[in-house]
Amino acid sequence: MVAGIEVIPLCDAIGPMGGALAGPLSDVFLGVRPGDLPDGWILHFHCFLLRDPAGTTVLVDTGIGGADSTASTWAPVPGVLGSELARVGVAPADVDVVVLTHLHSDHASGAVHAGVPVFPNARHVVQQAELDWINGIPSHPISEAVLRPLDGALLTVSGAAEVTPGVTVVPAPGHTPGHQVVEVGDVVITGDVILHPIQLADPAIVYAHDEDSREAAATRADLIHRVRAAGGTLAPAHFPEPFVTP
Repeated sequence: MVAGIEVIPLCDAIGPMGGALAGPLSDVFLGVRPGDLPDGWILHFHCFLLRDPAGTTVLVDTGIGGADSTASTWAPVPGVLGSELARVGVAPADVDVVVLTHLHSDHASGAVHAGVPVFPNARHVVQQAELDWINGIPSHPISEAVLRPLDGALLTVSGAAEVTPGVTVVPAPGHTPGHQVVEVGDVVITGDVILHPIQLADPAIVYAHDEDSREAAATRADLIHRVRAAGGTLAPAHFPEPFVTP
C-alpha cells in the first residue's frame, strides 16, 4: 500500500532472452567486461496492478501476450497475465485503465488477443511521442498487432499526466522516444528505464537495445537519484524482485 493505493506485482513470465536477441550479456550491456556478469540472463516479466479505495483498477503494462504475439520470436510466450489477474480477483473487464510504459512487444502485446482488445473497458494510455515513433516506422508489427485493434481505446498524453487520482505517468525517454514511468506516491514503476541490477550501481551502463543510449543513461541516472533522495522504491519490469530500494 502506498498513498492509499494497492500496488500488486503480477509475473507474466520468466525466461531468457532468446531468438535473434540472445547473446552474451557483454553484448547486451555494453562496456561491461565478459567476466563481470554471468551468462544466462533470466528475465522476469512484471506487470503491476493498482487499486485505489474507490475501486478504480489500473494495469501497468500487459506482458508478452499469447503464442502468436509479436514477442514470440524471443520471449517465453505465452504469458500468464490472465491467470495472475484472476489470482487477485480481477477479470479483464474490470480493468479501467491500462498504462503502456512503451510499445515494445513484451510490454504491449498482451493488450490484444486474436485481434481483439483483452481489456474491453479500459482506456489505454500512451505518450504521443511513443505513438508518433511507432507510426513513423513503416509496417511496424506493433501497429498491426496492437495499435490497430486498440483504435478508439487509446488515450494519448504529452508529458506528465494524472491518469487516475494518485497515479501519474511521467515521460522517461531513451529506451524508446516516448517511454513513460508510473508514479504512485514514492513508488516508481520503471518499465525499461532500468533493465538489470548492474545499472543501479552504474546507470551509465548502456543497454544495447535502447533507441537512444545517451538519453536512456541520463534518464536512468536522474530517476535513480530522485527516488533514492526521496527514500522511495523502484518497481522494475525485469528484475527477479518486483520492488527494490535504490
